[in-house]
Amino acid sequence: MSGHSTFEPQNGFVKWMERRLPVISLTYNSFVAYPVPKNLNYYWTFGGILAICLVAQIITGIVLVMHYTPHTSMAFDSVEHIMRDVNWGWLMRYMHANGASMFFIAVYIHIFRGLYYGSYKEPREVVWILGVVIFLLMMATGFMGYVLPWGQMSFWGATVITNLFSAFPIVGDPIVQLLWGGFSVDNPTLNRFFSLHYLLPFMLAAVVGLHIWAFHEVGNNNPTGIEPKDSQDTVPFTPYYTVKDLFAIVMFFIFFAWMMFLVPNFMGHPDNYIPADSLVTPPHIVPEWYFLPFYAILRAIPDKLGGVLAMFGAIAVLFVLPWLDTSKVRSMTYRPLGKVFFWAFAICCVGLGYLGGKPAEGGYVIASQILTVYYFAYFLVVLPLLGKIEKPKPLPASINEAVLAKHGKSAPADAKA
Repeated sequence: MSGHSTFEPQNGFVKWMERRLPVISLTYNSFVAYPVPKNLNYYWTFGGILAICLVAQIITGIVLVMHYTPHTSMAFDSVEHIMRDVNWGWLMRYMHANGASMFFIAVYIHIFRGLYYGSYKEPREVVWILGVVIFLLMMATGFMGYVLPWGQMSFWGATVITNLFSAFPIVGDPIVQLLWGGFSVDNPTLNRFFSLHYLLPFMLAAVVGLHIWAFHEVGNNNPTGIEPKDSQDTVPFTPYYTVKDLFAIVMFFIFFAWMMFLVPNFMGHPDNYIPADSLVTPPHIVPEWYFLPFYAILRAIPDKLGGVLAMFGAIAVLFVLPWLDTSKVRSMTYRPLGKVFFWAFAICCVGLGYLGGKPAEGGYVIASQILTVYYFAYFLVVLPLLGKIEKPKPLPASINEAVLAKHGKSAPADAKA
């Protein structure tokens, strides 16, 4: 898809550099002349939004680390020091804390776009798997970052989640003790989480680089789900999609700014503004909102080990998704039954998120169990069977034909030939 390099050095310095480190031609061919399907919609702009979010999180995180103290007796006060005494510290803290939520909003839209348009199918299996790895690293980084303020929800969230590993026979207790650095959540735990929270974003950036490299090798998927056949199906990335991406990034960050300046604590929990106290258990322990669907799956299973396996299985199933979907058609646009089941799945995930924030009692547990069954049935039953029984709509002959049809035009005779 990327083809041969079309970059031609225009001056002596660039020619000298190109012979030694061809980074300019690499950038040109990847982000300027790179051919992109002409029918990409705004859902494809979330890749660029995620890249900007990652950079913002790393920069603000580095600044916050300069003033944060990873010690149980000083962590909470150091966060208050950042908010009250450090120049622009409140801005860095709110940008970092709300940036995590923005990051997950963008990544969930990115994932559901991939599910709807079949971006996990051949030849993009590796692109998808690297994306799931990125998602896992984000979750680990987000969880460890939530512990660092050392408020009540930080402490008890860390206690509950790390204790889950004790459900595994034989290896469970050693894993928990390794995470804690002892026999309870204490200062060694905070130091471990602080160290990993600082390290993982750089690992995340490395995997993002592999993710970008992989999809540049196989090319972008697109809303029709068919491969570009000739130059009429594609346009150069710059200026067409750089402008589109920039517009989407600006609109997204307007929403981010509104959240950060007007309702900065909307996504947080009030108990986390109380210093951690191992003797006082909050009445209702909940993780951050982006973990709630998986938390609901965990609590839907009455057995502790079964719940933990179901929670991890909810993510593990994404790794094998490319081989579970048996349909030859990528895009749900041309799959009438697939579209119905997909939107039911999307509603299921939102419902699990809602139930994850509710007490594990009565009707909430029953509803969580029903939605958990559908979550796994979608991947393990629905997608494998649909590919065999569903009759898809006819696919367009080319991307160009689909674009023209959308605007009420027909392809020229020479293009059809």
